[in-house]
Amino acid sequence: MTRHATDNSNALDAFIAAKTDIDAMLERLAALSADHFETSPDEVNWCHVGTLNHYRDRLREITDSAFREGEHAE
Repeated sequence: MTRHATDNSNALDAFIAAKTDIDAMLERLAALSADHFETSPDEVNWCHVGTLNHYRDRLREITDSAFREGEHAE
């Protein structure tokens, strides 16, 4: 039985598209963070804290999965 190389061009295209989307999201988040999430120190309230904690928790889920940390540790 001869093995044929698998054409993975569709998978590669989908991978690059997903990576491009992630890169764009990260760039936007970095810019928003650099601008202190469009909040001045005089405006900060517990709602802002809750929102940032929510963002942080979601990002931690992603980084834990990507780096095999936290509940994703081996």
